Amino acid sequence: MKIYNNKKMAFFFLLPALVLLIVFVYYPIIQNFVMSLYKWKAFEDTRVFVGFEYYKRLWNDSVFWLALGNNFLYALISIVFQVGLGLVFAAILEQKFFRRFQPFFRTVFFIPSVISMTVVGLMFQLIYHPSIGLLNQFLRTIGLDNLTHAWLGEKATAMFSIIAVSQWQSIGYIMLLFLVAIQKIPADLYESADIAGASSLQKFRFITVPMVKETIVMCMIITLIGGFQVFDEVYVMTAGGPGRSTEVLASYLYRAGFRNDEMGLASTIASVIFLLTFTMTLIQLLLSNRKEEA
Repeated sequence: MKIYNNKKMAFFFLLPALVLLIVFVYYPIIQNFVMSLYKWKAFEDTRVFVGFEYYKRLWNDSVFWLALGNNFLYALISIVFQVGLGLVFAAILEQKFFRRFQPFFRTVFFIPSVISMTVVGLMFQLIYHPSIGLLNQFLRTIGLDNLTHAWLGEKATAMFSIIAVSQWQSIGYIMLLFLVAIQKIPADLYESADIAGASSLQKFRFITVPMVKETIVMCMIITLIGGFQVFDEVYVMTAGGPGRSTEVLASYLYRAGFRNDEMGLASTIASVIFLLTFTMTLIQLLLSNRKEEA
């Protein structure tokens, strides 16, 4: 009877959160999918059922595949740099020599993540400016004039320039998550490794990485989802240009829904974003659980 009462009490504590999830998360997801089956406009009452017509349209849309490829590129580079370098930087700051300077470096790395993306985007527009930008001026100063570009105005460099800004802004947040995880590792493990004569690289590989595996998976999921939901950077810095070369799914959704008033198409793109992020997150979790069981 006591166990039953505990379960009943736990259910009542969870009920408000469950209701909020249903109302503000699950119901909108289902409603969005339903609306992707209709042709409709934001300020008109009429809706025409078109079935999976918009999904077929996206399948044959070259801009959609370009945007999807940019999102994959964004997510892949973000995982390598934000998760990979974030872990490396956190491990370095936990070294004995750097611990005295850790508060300073934590602040320096974390500050960009709390700055508005609009402010960051406008700032880097100036940095990337082909004539007065700091980046090109620096390259000219050190004699590398051949490496100067119109960074946001050339198709070959625009997407990578935007991605670089995102890495600069977000790596500090990921690094702090890893710092917290590393500080929870028992010091006895590192002391035993020191006695055995292990190098810093060996301790990182055989102690730090395995002990923060759950944090690595969590950071990869956060970064992956962020890579497919990216919008502010692209909208502020290039608005999808030049020539749609920096279009991502979220900016394509915005263009379809709020510029062209094709709300059915916008709902379809939103459904695709959800399905992609949900599927890849699920795959990551399943692969992580299999590795733990092995």
